Amino acid sequence: MRDAVNPDALAALFTQARTHNGWLAKSVSDETLKAIYDLLKMGPTSANCSPARIVFVRTHEGKEKLRPALSSGNLDKTMTAPVTAIVAWDPLFYDKLPALFPHGDARSWFTQSPQLAEETAFRNSSMQAAYLIFACRSLGLDTGPMSGFDRNKVDAAFFADSGWRSNLLINIGYGDAEKLYDRLPRLDFDDACTLA
Repeated sequence: MRDAVNPDALAALFTQARTHNGWLAKSVSDETLKAIYDLLKMGPTSANCSPARIVFVRTHEGKEKLRPALSSGNLDKTMTAPVTAIVAWDPLFYDKLPALFPHGDARSWFTQSPQLAEETAFRNSSMQAAYLIFACRSLGLDTGPMSGFDRNKVDAAFFADSGWRSNLLINIGYGDAEKLYDRLPRLDFDDACTLA
């Protein structure tokens, strides 16, 4: 077992980190986005399937393309965020498995069961979205994950050629602490967990 991370790291990743709705006028470089991906890709997925596909929307044209799909409550914070990550999943993720999981014929597990393939891709891309959040936080960035958008519109605008399917959106940047809401409560252990 490795040593636990220090309290400052726990604060940055969990206890003091917040979901942001307002952003400072400070850009996020493409190099930083690549560093985020290089961290998140190391998180575990089933059979190393790595189904997440990410579009980092950071230009005015990209944001305007995204605008029609956003719910009214997510419009302003998304249009003003330096970057919005569309975390999607590739329905054909299993075609990469011969390289990603060379220990056996994992591809056949999914080609024989479309339902298993879809469940695996959605579940694991959701985990990879969480890894993205923690990668951002570990590099000093703030995030604002959202599910308030029209998935069909996002898929039509961004994934018509690839067939990828959107899962969620995550705004990325340097959060404006003046626009934070009060921290909401969380469930206690006894409300959410049992020991068996």
